[in-house]
Amino acid sequence: MSPLSAARAALRVYAAGAAVILAQLLRRCRGGFLEPGFPRQPDRVAIVTGGTDGIGYSTAKHLARLGMRVIIAGNNDSKAKQVVSKIKEETLNDKVEFLFCDLASMMSIRDFVQKFKMKKIPLHVLVNNAGVMMVPQRKTRDGFEEHFGLNYLGHFLLTNLLLDTLRESGSPGHSARVVTVSSATHYVAELNMDDLQSSACYSAHAAYAQSKLALVLFTYHLQRLLAAEGSHVTANVVDPGVVHTDLYQHVFWGTRLVMKLFSWLLFKTPDEGAWTSIYAAVTPELEGVGGRYLYNEKEAKSLHITYNQKLQQQLWSKSCDMTGVLDVTL
Repeated sequence: MSPLSAARAALRVYAAGAAVILAQLLRRCRGGFLEPGFPRQPDRVAIVTGGTDGIGYSTAKHLARLGMRVIIAGNNDSKAKQVVSKIKEETLNDKVEFLFCDLASMMSIRDFVQKFKMKKIPLHVLVNNAGVMMVPQRKTRDGFEEHFGLNYLGHFLLTNLLLDTLRESGSPGHSARVVTVSSATHYVAELNMDDLQSSACYSAHAAYAQSKLALVLFTYHLQRLLAAEGSHVTANVVDPGVVHTDLYQHVFWGTRLVMKLFSWLLFKTPDEGAWTSIYAAVTPELEGVGGRYLYNEKEAKSLHITYNQKLQQQLWSKSCDMTGVLDVTL
């Protein structure tokens, strides 16, 4: 990617963010974001990646409040004990725990899955939430560009390693669910199948957007695979909107200034940002329904190329090669 192309990618990402912020402002002026009502979830188990901060923390907290057993998968050991204690105290639910999982390391992901499976418990909801945003060029422990490696490949591997447990846990009328968090930046992303590592003239904005586009394509193909085998597991992808979290430390300084001064008006709170993830995880309206892109607790259209099944398959096959997952074709 040339410097000019990188600049254009940045402008597209900020334009997409500005459009979402404007829509959120209009909604705030018309009454704001009201918390949906969600049914209780007794005897169900959820894993939430990135559950110690931001949207992930709010997602884990709300699922615990609904009665779920919640396993927070994260790499922040120092914060974990405090977060777990706080959620238990706020929700009066003692079935909350932390398991270390560094999504930038395939070895760590496999170790996490092994430890989870040793618990001999079901898994009804997997929320693929963790991520990094517009970080400087750096690589995961396995040598992948960090946005693609952590945001996308980490969740690709985690999901595939947990699919057998999800299949065993789902049942007719009570499907297990995979919920993956993308963003509106996927609308302005380009997927370069010849350079998924963004090695040619790195652009943090383009790399971040590409990782979010990859998550949408992954979800749609996963749903097709699950439906073809008649599995009681569904896969949906959600867009949380523009949310006030700690992910903005690497964005344009003007964006950080706007967030500091006007986040109360323009940005969603982490709780508001989590509601679509929770909706996808528990609402009866989505029982047995997968392959949907959800925004503000409603179905929306994703970028047109995400519906290209050939592109979905190409990305899936490459991802299998990169992670050592067996490629099962339709």
